[in-house]
Amino acid sequence: MTAISSITPPTGSTPTSSTNAYSNLNEADFMKLLTTQLTNQDPTAPTDNAQMLAQLAQFSTLAGVNQTNTDLNTISGQISSVTGTTGVSA
Repeated sequence: MTAISSITPPTGSTPTSSTNAYSNLNEADFMKLLTTQLTNQDPTAPTDNAQMLAQLAQFSTLAGVNQTNTDLNTISGQISSVTGTTGVSA
């Protein structure tokens, strides 16, 4: 398998001192990494199915957590608008 010497941040991201390039990764970046990994794997020793399923499960969990966060922010905003208070942002 080919070794990767450096990792470049996603297109359009500009890391600052408080964030890094990896915090800006999204679903499209994950799919690009996954397809690149599959394209460049050694045909005589393909990726273990368990490892592949673990990566997909982690991605699925992350997508669910992101959706939950979005839903909770929406609910918080609705409650704030009804009660006239300002919501706490994370």
